[in-house]
Amino acid sequence: MVMTTLGGSAVAGVVATLSLVVALSSLVAPLAAVAQPTGKVYRMGVLTGGSATAPSPPLEAFRQGLREFGWVEGQNIVVEYRFAEGRLDRLPALAAELVRLKVDVIAAGPTPPAVAAKNATATIPIVMMGAAEPVELGLIASLARPGGNVTGLSWSVNLELIGKELELLKETVPKVRRVAILWNPANPAHAIAVGHLKDAARSLGLQLQLLEARGPNDFDGAFAAMAKQRVDALLVVADTIFLVHRARLADLEAKYRLPSMHGLLQNVEAGGLMSYGPNTVATWRRAAFFVDRILKGIKPADLPVEQPTQYELVINVKTARALRLTIPPSLVLRADQVIE
Repeated sequence: MVMTTLGGSAVAGVVATLSLVVALSSLVAPLAAVAQPTGKVYRMGVLTGGSATAPSPPLEAFRQGLREFGWVEGQNIVVEYRFAEGRLDRLPALAAELVRLKVDVIAAGPTPPAVAAKNATATIPIVMMGAAEPVELGLIASLARPGGNVTGLSWSVNLELIGKELELLKETVPKVRRVAILWNPANPAHAIAVGHLKDAARSLGLQLQLLEARGPNDFDGAFAAMAKQRVDALLVVADTIFLVHRARLADLEAKYRLPSMHGLLQNVEAGGLMSYGPNTVATWRRAAFFVDRILKGIKPADLPVEQPTQYELVINVKTARALRLTIPPSLVLRADQVIE
């Protein structure tokens, strides 16, 4: 057997190399642990007012966001979906189901599902996806320090953007004097929104006609009242009911020849005149970040609530032509999307 004797400098080099390998190993291990917390399969609840059968770009963006963080449905996470199918009165029972399943986190959006989840549990972490006025509704203590078991993304703070919607509507229809407001009293954020609209209307010299609609059965009566009052335009406060039944709303807007402002892009794609509001796809995609952090051990109380960073103006010029309405060129240039 042949033995090789290393000199002092060679031994030192080997020791140094081994030390470096050990050090690198100690760094890699924690990083791997962050990327994949444990071998546990987590269970998440998703609560929304929408439909299980209708395509939902925001929900698909949320799923994509989860995949980007390494969460794959059926592998390391099981998702329990609960859809209210446009019936907000079903939300409390659906939220209670998720609590009974003892899910690890609930992602809920927009406002009514987030409120229903909060009312159902004070312990399971909740990620709100676009909840309006979360402080005033008692979902969180503050944006910077949410406290409790809720965090995520707000729709807006103080709902100032809805005043902007009214301003843009007047800019589009300069001769407008009376505006109908279609709102849903079952949405806890809408009463607050109406208050902001009244303030904005006074500053713009507009008269408002407030009309309630809790579901599609109220639509015909609301539009008949608009015709009787001879309103010049319509503002529809963003809501799941008006989203799920957007085709019916668009038909009525066309029938009564009403220029309309919406808070959701999908209403304009269905035939409404224009919309202004946060990018819901971006908001729901970002919600995956909060779910990821919570499943990796961070408490909701330690995750500041984020506000929307993208607001989009969308105009349907085909609808404008049908209404024989000329959209100001300056407004078209400012639009983020123009639907032909």
